[in-house]
Amino acid sequence: METTAVTARQLGLTEDEFKQIEGILGRNPNFAELAAYSVMWSEHCSYKNSIRWLKTLPREGGRLLIKAGEENAGLADIGDGLGVVFKIESHNHPSAIEPFQGAATGVGGIHRDIFTMGARPIAALNSLRFGDIEDAKTQHLLSGVVHGIGHYGNCFGVPTVGGEVYFESCYHTNPLVNAMSVGIVKAGQTVSATAAGTGNPVFIVGSATGKDGIGGASFASADISEESAKDLPAVQVGDPFQEKKLLEACLEVIPTGALVGMQDMGAAGIICSTAETSAKGGVGMRINLDKVPKRQQHMKAWELLLSESQERMLMIVHKGREAEVKKVFEKWDLPCEEIGEVTDDGMLRFYMNDTIEAELPAESLVLGGGAPVYEREYREPAYMEKIRSFDASKIQVPSNLKAIAEKLIALPNIASKRWVYHQYDSMVGTANSSTNAPSDAPVVSIKGTKKGLAMTVDCNARYVYADPFKGCMIAVSEAARNIVCSGGEPLGVTNCLNFGNPYDPEVYFQFVHAIKGMGEACLKFNTPVTGGNVSFYNQNPEGAVYPTPTIGMVGLLEDMDKRMTLDFKSEGDIMYLLGEIVNDIASSEYLHKICGVEFSPAPYFDLDKEFSLQKVLLQLIRDKAIRSAHDLSEGGLFVTLFESASAGGLGFDATQNASERADAFWFGEAQSRVLVSVSPDRAVELEKRMLQAGIPCQRVGVVTRDEIRINGQSWGIIGEWKERYDTAIENHMKSYHTE
Repeated sequence: METTAVTARQLGLTEDEFKQIEGILGRNPNFAELAAYSVMWSEHCSYKNSIRWLKTLPREGGRLLIKAGEENAGLADIGDGLGVVFKIESHNHPSAIEPFQGAATGVGGIHRDIFTMGARPIAALNSLRFGDIEDAKTQHLLSGVVHGIGHYGNCFGVPTVGGEVYFESCYHTNPLVNAMSVGIVKAGQTVSATAAGTGNPVFIVGSATGKDGIGGASFASADISEESAKDLPAVQVGDPFQEKKLLEACLEVIPTGALVGMQDMGAAGIICSTAETSAKGGVGMRINLDKVPKRQQHMKAWELLLSESQERMLMIVHKGREAEVKKVFEKWDLPCEEIGEVTDDGMLRFYMNDTIEAELPAESLVLGGGAPVYEREYREPAYMEKIRSFDASKIQVPSNLKAIAEKLIALPNIASKRWVYHQYDSMVGTANSSTNAPSDAPVVSIKGTKKGLAMTVDCNARYVYADPFKGCMIAVSEAARNIVCSGGEPLGVTNCLNFGNPYDPEVYFQFVHAIKGMGEACLKFNTPVTGGNVSFYNQNPEGAVYPTPTIGMVGLLEDMDKRMTLDFKSEGDIMYLLGEIVNDIASSEYLHKICGVEFSPAPYFDLDKEFSLQKVLLQLIRDKAIRSAHDLSEGGLFVTLFESASAGGLGFDATQNASERADAFWFGEAQSRVLVSVSPDRAVELEKRMLQAGIPCQRVGVVTRDEIRINGQSWGIIGEWKERYDTAIENHMKSYHTE
């Protein structure tokens, strides 16, 4: 069947790209071949509109054992013959259409990226964005996504240890669902996603292949609209119990030494895994599609190539050792079928009953090979003028601070996410140390050692919207601050870059400047970017979502005895604010949600001061000089005080003894600040150390038994406030469940 530029356009390719494909092949591609290029050259697989800028990020150094992009996930050395493997990815578009399966398969996919490298996943996190929580559609999406994440993770047996949830109207049509997985691997047990060795057999293992998820990579590279529901076949269907068996079988095969390479089948399925492993090894493959285990009859070659059915792996096995591999998969009652062999000419040849269906050079399909690379036009967004014109002096300082604080702790972006995390199993695996003693970053113990891993996902997208460069620096810095506040030393970053349409110059401006900010901050903290993914086309009919470059970060605690938590420990302990107190309400939840100001600059931030604060804070924690540490973020000082107090069932007596406006002091979100508590006998030592380090240190009050006192006035008992904080999201969701 002859294809045309019209066919190419229907598959998401441009006319120029169609001509490029004809040039590569030296002929007109057939439909299966064109479909293969359409998914492999989609933004989701090729990063054609982003790779030029991604390459500017720091991609090696520190404890990293592989450069960014070399394998499916990042790998860092944590000593004791162990490595940590971690990655974050998006499943935004599928979750917008079918929230349960979209989110569930996002969790399954990111765990496969971890165990395809030979690591056992030990923890999951997620970063979620939805529209207005009072809207019925938002409640439907929130309920479905949370149920999907909980179902897959709980059944698969990996604890969900942390994450973040934000609600902003710009995410109404296009929610963001970013899933992160962290795993542990022994030295010498890692597996590369590489094919090698002419004549070595190629296996497909795991689930049978169906028609679900066909074209999913292309679907992820298009705008979401009211018509997108018709793209439901592009959403995959997950089976966590099948994936659990696949995990155990893969980890059992690896020590046999029978494997040459292994690659999970995520986006673009068979065509992607065969192309990427072949191109990486400089080889080709002959694949017999008729031998692929199928769960639907009469599947066409292009459907088999593009299907994104879940829970599948491609394995390249040493010739003569096939029986060892088959024996393991028979034990786990999983399909394990030899579907082809490695060839030496760099060509992928796909057959159906001995008839050739597609013949493609592997290198031409992949990122870094023949996939196109573009640099789009960009210009400053017009709304920046409104941001520059913001004048804080026109915002009246409220006289009733208590009324503001009561509203603030019940805002969906600040209130407890109990309704969400109660649906996740955080205890399975027994390594999570954050269940009863919360810290700014969840901490998971590494069994058999004294060590722990701190991990977090962070991004305040409103800061990035206000200033993409500074806002993304803040996202990296807050991630590092959360790791440090927990007693960990940051190791590396994985990112999930959620933006609108890259063909929009204003969106591309946000992307470029966010990447520049990320690069600068990652260099400062020596946290190389190990990989992640780019998710463009997050739009709704009114425009793009906030630019949301989610930062996943992992840090190492050499000694779990030096772990730090955020809860106040004892009545009478003294509370100090470390870092500068600045007269700043910009981009705060208070200004945006309570004062109703949409356009204001990003909050105060200084990268050098941030770095210095974190360095000193980590030493204080290691010396056990402080009893709690909690960074200031959304809601400012009051919310930080409340969270530290309520987590320990205590209260606080705090006073403003600075000249700043009252709303800036209590509710401002200026960065590079941490609230710590110390026992009275070590207060002078803390003040001296901070003075020597040149970092501001202000005493703000004392821990009480259960009362909240602000500026000498009683604001009631902590339990009353905690009830409001804990139930705010639940109360919104009650209407959804009773309909």
